[in-house]
Amino acid sequence: MLVAINAKYIHTCFGARYLKANLQDFEPESVIQEFTIQERATDIAEKILASQPGCLVFSCYIWNITLVDEVVRIIRSVHPRMVIVLGGPEVSYPDDLPPVASIANHIICGEGEVALVELLNSLRSHTPMPRIISGAPVDLAAISLPYHLYSDEDIRHRVIYVESSRGCAFGCEFCLSSMDKQVRQFEPKRIIDAVDNLWQRGVRHFKFIDRTIHFSKSAPILEFFMQRICPELFLHFEIVPDRISDDLINTLSRFPKGAVQLEAGVQTFNPEVSARIGRKQNMEKTEANIRRIVNETGVHIHSDLVVGLPGESMESLSAGFDRLLQTGVHEIQVGILKRLRGAPIARHTDSFQMVYRYEPPYDILQNNLIPFEQMQRLKRFSRYFDLVVNNGNFKETAPLLWHNTSPFASFLAFSDWLFLQSNRTAGIALDHLAEYIFDYLVSIKHFPAATCADTIQRDFQKRGRRRLPKCVREFASSPQKAYSEAQTGSPISALPERQRRHNQ
Repeated sequence: MLVAINAKYIHTCFGARYLKANLQDFEPESVIQEFTIQERATDIAEKILASQPGCLVFSCYIWNITLVDEVVRIIRSVHPRMVIVLGGPEVSYPDDLPPVASIANHIICGEGEVALVELLNSLRSHTPMPRIISGAPVDLAAISLPYHLYSDEDIRHRVIYVESSRGCAFGCEFCLSSMDKQVRQFEPKRIIDAVDNLWQRGVRHFKFIDRTIHFSKSAPILEFFMQRICPELFLHFEIVPDRISDDLINTLSRFPKGAVQLEAGVQTFNPEVSARIGRKQNMEKTEANIRRIVNETGVHIHSDLVVGLPGESMESLSAGFDRLLQTGVHEIQVGILKRLRGAPIARHTDSFQMVYRYEPPYDILQNNLIPFEQMQRLKRFSRYFDLVVNNGNFKETAPLLWHNTSPFASFLAFSDWLFLQSNRTAGIALDHLAEYIFDYLVSIKHFPAATCADTIQRDFQKRGRRRLPKCVREFASSPQKAYSEAQTGSPISALPERQRRHNQ
């Protein structure tokens, strides 16, 4: 049994499907069981054991390792002889293993398509195998693709992942992909054939998990989708923005607005910090290329900055954030640095006094430039920016928060105020969030109440909200009934909700 515990129901465990597709003689005897981290460990263990499996293989990730630990300990307690195998990023580095590794029979470190079959053959023949097995990078031409294992239920309700390459040419020390510097390509025709099969089955949203689009091999894949443009099409790719070619930008410009989302990793605009963590990046070209994509294509850009990198101060963060926001990106994910198991970022721990949380997700608590209290402020900043700006619910209202001032400094001040008022960073209803924003703009930023209410009203009406917030009903200069996209004659797009809001 291949056991996957996903962060949400809509996610699928791509790794488990790859393993099953490559089990050879064992494949007919294998099953995939998927759960979510919202389920109780005892319930998961009960469902697993109900099938009386002979061997359990767990996929271990940063988001599920705590629950995997609990489930494995329950199973080990009630079935001491159960063969338990662990694999995945959380157990891929023998010198940096989590506690649950001590009670597993075997651990596969690295890629498992070949190593798992070898282990199962050894168990069948009672041939000794080491407890910790090194799964070497596999020959991509020799392994079977897993896309036929996406069920009809997956296609209707879950994210469909695709990969056309493995490895990463870059060496960012906070990322595990930096450990596999050799980029290996699947033969494009194999991927196109697999994607075509998924297309015939009704898939219209594809999430490519490659660390970056490899420009030399991406052309036929993009051309495949160009020939199938329809209102439901949505593609997600990761890019390194300073490596984007003119040809790629021209190709992307041919797609309809919002049909393509690019995750553009910037991480930092500080050259010294970038060099320190092994990230080779031309800052000027990064900025210029993002601006070009914004201005010359209809691509939705989600960009990343990382808080807590060694040597990055609050002032440096502020400058980098403001610079990125001014490019026009649709979303900025302010990520908090995590010390992933095995990641080389650990070498800076002593010199920069990096203190991380012991439990997953191993996020940074403080360093020599950003003390704990400031780091907490930045974590709230990240959460509130996602709620207010990235979600696209306040497209017109949000810029008022930093009108004629530094966006970073202004939103940080709003973040501090909002936390004092609400004492929470999650579970704030949209109407209540609108009221908080209105109060802040009027009482702290001294905007006229009618101006703020009118702006919030327009944002809500674009979303077709039937009920407007109290501040709009009381202070808008001409309160109107909320209208829907259908009433305005705008096309109803099949894009994901978040991207639809940004496109309006």
